[in-house]
Amino acid sequence: MSTTLDQLKQYTTVVSDSGDFQSIAAYKPRDATTNPSLILAAVKDPKYASLIDIAVKYAKEHGGDIDTQTDACLDRLLVEFGSEILKIVPGRVSTEVDARFSFDKDANIRKARHLIELYESIGIPKDRILIKIASTWEGIQAARELESKYGIHCNLTLLFGFAQAVACAEAGVTLVSPFVGRILDWYKAKKPDGDYKGANDPGVKSVQRIYNYYKQHDYKTIVMGASFRNTDEIMELAGCDFLTISPSLLEKLQNSNDKVTQHLSVEGAKKEQSISKVSYIDNEPEFRWELLQDQMAFDKLHEGIYKFAADAVTLKDILKEHLQK
Repeated sequence: MSTTLDQLKQYTTVVSDSGDFQSIAAYKPRDATTNPSLILAAVKDPKYASLIDIAVKYAKEHGGDIDTQTDACLDRLLVEFGSEILKIVPGRVSTEVDARFSFDKDANIRKARHLIELYESIGIPKDRILIKIASTWEGIQAARELESKYGIHCNLTLLFGFAQAVACAEAGVTLVSPFVGRILDWYKAKKPDGDYKGANDPGVKSVQRIYNYYKQHDYKTIVMGASFRNTDEIMELAGCDFLTISPSLLEKLQNSNDKVTQHLSVEGAKKEQSISKVSYIDNEPEFRWELLQDQMAFDKLHEGIYKFAADAVTLKDILKEHLQK
């Protein structure tokens, strides 16, 4: 009998959520995603020391003061990880812009273009890269320009609220990553006695709503569920365009033969209760108000930015030590 993972792949494009590229090949995902926290975890493993050496060499040749070199080192390290991952997966890798730029449209654009230039300098075309940007107002506007003006594909991350999802689709971004597990975390913390099993999981419900809205209104933006806490969440979203899954959960799915039932489909979405079309992309006050009204989305977006930025700082401190040796 087919494994649960193989069954899932019949309905959904499976993506690996990991910086540990040596663990990716076993699960044969189509794409892979990374973030500062995942890269930080990976660089602490001695088996990836050679990638740090390449990045350090590049930064020293780049010149400038120690902070300039550290920034250059980090950018090159992200690209080195992405390059190695692309030797394993046939599709695309997501590389994240520094979260400290989450409220700066122009800085997001500059950094995204620079990362693409670094990839192209080592022979990797931009079509194999998704630039990950936080789905703040500024991030969405940056992605809008990157997609339309520069042909750079974007993955809008830290997406928790419906207004964020609507604006991303209107911006024409390639892919969005609505977070499932972190939504569940928020509800468990606020309302610990709630029933959040299976289809009652609020993170699952959020992704289903976004998926149905996109399909009902014919948006081409890919919906990629992310941040899973358990395999039940994954099973409930079978049929979603993409799902990005950690190696530990991929292993559980591969070692299971539980039957997978498709819950999401374009045809099914169009038969669901109609969700009225709304617009936020050119109305910053309304976007910010809707985000503020959604306390969970507001809290988790800013918490996520803070945590990713903190991990990026820790990663830079590690790289700075290597540069000063």
